[in-house]
Amino acid sequence: MLHLRVVSPAGRTDEIVALLRAERAASNLTFLPGAALEPPGDVVTCDVAREAVNDVLAALRVMGIHREGSIAVEHIDVSVSDVAEAAERFAPGFGSDAAVWEEVDARVRDDSTLTAGYLTFLVVASLIAAVGLMEDSTVLVVGAMVVGPEFGPIAGLSVGLFKRRGRRVRTALTTLAVGLVAGIVAAYVFTLGADALDLVPDRERALTAFVVEPSVFSAVIAFLAGIVGTLSLTQAKAGALIGVLISVTTIPAAAAIGVSAALGNPTDARGAAVQLLLNVVALVVAGVVTLWVQRAAWELVD
Repeated sequence: MLHLRVVSPAGRTDEIVALLRAERAASNLTFLPGAALEPPGDVVTCDVAREAVNDVLAALRVMGIHREGSIAVEHIDVSVSDVAEAAERFAPGFGSDAAVWEEVDARVRDDSTLTAGYLTFLVVASLIAAVGLMEDSTVLVVGAMVVGPEFGPIAGLSVGLFKRRGRRVRTALTTLAVGLVAGIVAAYVFTLGADALDLVPDRERALTAFVVEPSVFSAVIAFLAGIVGTLSLTQAKAGALIGVLISVTTIPAAAAIGVSAALGNPTDARGAAVQLLLNVVALVVAGVVTLWVQRAAWELVD
């Protein structure tokens, strides 16, 4: 169940109450006249089965409530109510499978924004990957995959393309591009410094060679990871997202471009660039396809 809180101008409250009363998947309807101070108006709250929230939010948007007042959706961790359980039975499908599009939108909007924190995480992840590549350490490479925040703007790009929102696509692309360039430059400068201090081991990098050797399986794994990553966002399953981060080689590939360029190895730099491009494209395509299939499947259930 999700908790819905609506702040409505007094003149529109009757419409909202009528809408929520008619929704069989809603329960615990509460009306607080004049309770809102800014914006001024009434407060209407209720619990709605996750599967039915999209329809309710769409109806409220059509009414223009988000322009005159506000609409908030909160998660209910525990609900002990036979009435709420009965309301959930009226909703089609299963709540765990339902994607709340407004929630997805808000999540990827935040994760797609270019911030100092995002750049810091990406640069640090690239430096960890750079050390892992120089030391031929898969542990460090995997650690860099987990630390890297690049899936946020990649997911934002998928959602922007799916919803055909040019501004969202441009924002996500800018965030992703600036972050990856910063990671490449950081790895390049770091490797130059390490090489000048004679800290780069002279060894064959057999364990991490896959980072600079793109293949069909690189795209396949990235595509599969993109499916799981998108599902983890739409269904709020963070545990699956960790697995996705460990499956893709975007951060290691970006770091490998900088490391290889600094060590004068253009062949590996080109291989890493292809690996990076393959991963990003496969992740984005998988995200768009997954969102499209989810919406189509839910329309059939509904």
